Amino acid sequence: MKTVCHPSDSRGYANHGWLEARHSFSFANWFNPERVQFGALRVLNDDIIAPGMGFGTHPHDNMEIITIPLIGDLEHKDSMGHAEVIREGEIQVMSAGTGVTHSEYNHNKDQPINLLQLWIFPKRRQVTPRYKQMTIADLIETNKISQILSPNEDDQGVWIHQDAWFHLLKTDRETKETYHLRQSGNGVYVFVIEGSAVIGSQHLNKRDALGIWDITQFELSVAGNSSVLMVEVPMTF
Repeated sequence: MKTVCHPSDSRGYANHGWLEARHSFSFANWFNPERVQFGALRVLNDDIIAPGMGFGTHPHDNMEIITIPLIGDLEHKDSMGHAEVIREGEIQVMSAGTGVTHSEYNHNKDQPINLLQLWIFPKRRQVTPRYKQMTIADLIETNKISQILSPNEDDQGVWIHQDAWFHLLKTDRETKETYHLRQSGNGVYVFVIEGSAVIGSQHLNKRDALGIWDITQFELSVAGNSSVLMVEVPMTF
């Protein structure tokens, strides 16, 4: 087993007034040559956006973009004709493919929004852009590892153009679970959203992360009232 630990306070940080952003991997003006990506996972941003503020229309291509609001609601508009609100408890995926433009704003005028946005390199370039959002609350079984994203359109959760799987583990009591990797050659980026977890000898607190690869499974012990995101991606692609 190989691992890399990324403590919360080692992430890149930027405060733009309307946006407070923390970057697990090199992004915008923050560059760390040792923190460019984890396999196919290129971006994991932890953003707090002020009420009514957001990102104006901007382009993307050849990237799978996943957004998970943690607190609050995100207003989304894109060149495919979608005008949606992604609410807390939902997940949104946008396959940028041949190219798409979109804007993202805090839908709430009286409170900040906190969201995670992840970018994953696709296994196929120049695909037709697509959009999907889904409520994930019904997919989550408390104290069990629950799938919310996969490469398969007919599987549980949303899907993307990559051999990647996302799982959430939400607990209301101390829980021990075993994660079984879905594909040989993949690794898992474990990100503690809330609470704490232990993997092997590594203790992880809120917003700490541990990358794991060269393994087929691992055990994790998670404290009560915790939320842990597991992002499984190819390490080479």
